[in-house]
Amino acid sequence: MNLFTVSSSPHIRSKESTSRIMLDVVIALIPAGIASVYFYGVGVLWIMLVSIGSAVLTEYLLQKFMKKPVTIDDFSAVVTGLLLAYNLPSGAPWWLAVIGSVVAIALVKHVFGGLGHNFMNPALAARAILLAAWPVRMTSWVLPGADAATSATTSATPLAILKGTEAVGAQLPSFMDVFLGNIGGTIGEVSSIALLIGAAYLLARKVIGWRIPLTYIATTFVLTALLGEDGLYGAFYQIFLGGLILGAFYMATDYSTSPVTPKGQIIMGIGCGVLTAIIRIYGGYPEGVSYSILLMNVVTPLIDKYTMPKRFGEVKAHVRNR
Repeated sequence: MNLFTVSSSPHIRSKESTSRIMLDVVIALIPAGIASVYFYGVGVLWIMLVSIGSAVLTEYLLQKFMKKPVTIDDFSAVVTGLLLAYNLPSGAPWWLAVIGSVVAIALVKHVFGGLGHNFMNPALAARAILLAAWPVRMTSWVLPGADAATSATTSATPLAILKGTEAVGAQLPSFMDVFLGNIGGTIGEVSSIALLIGAAYLLARKVIGWRIPLTYIATTFVLTALLGEDGLYGAFYQIFLGGLILGAFYMATDYSTSPVTPKGQIIMGIGCGVLTAIIRIYGGYPEGVSYSILLMNVVTPLIDKYTMPKRFGEVKAHVRNR
């Protein structure tokens, strides 16, 4: 007689682990890091290392203090630190990266229970806090090849020029400069081609799905074309500006803060696109990616609630006869 050991569900297992997934994200972000070092110099590499080191050290100290297992080897803190660095200007001081990393890990991630329990993307939340606390430092852009310490080298981003918040006569960079990353902006968002190379890797590895990024970018494009003043070309141009590609592929797809159902992911992408287009066109701030994703992070539990399929065998609710 054969005896079978029956264990509790789930019975479907995957070879993927948290550390493997996070390592894939780090690998996907490397091309953008290389591009930023090429355009802005080795100084941005220092910002990346400080940001990553601060995030990892903060996680280690917190877990030791709370007597929890130390999980810095799962690379989640590395991803948070790197994404935060990518959201900082190339001329940002090192202490800004330290403060942002501590806020991201301690306040946004571990206060709510750690990995998988945070309700918004830690790197984006930290960026929003830094932007509110130090708006001038967080919006001082340096042109590629310029000295970050020289104030005369700061320049407007193309989005600010399109929005008309800069001096009349400011010249928009060519599409090729925008696509390659030869423009002023944050460390990791400027090189669209580098970000797309990493995104292709994540899609090929099935770390992320297509629903959120595609619907996010498509919605932003359609609404910008319809509501903006620059038509189809302007809408296409804007896809590669700001943090849209970085946000769509690397932050809106965060497992902890995005919907788990296919329908919910499409709603998430459309919602992010609508908010980004509205902020870019009608808002007082030229970029809307960070706030759009954060706002949709907040409503993700509600999206999951109404898009989750019914459990097998669930009894239909009783309806009273009127």
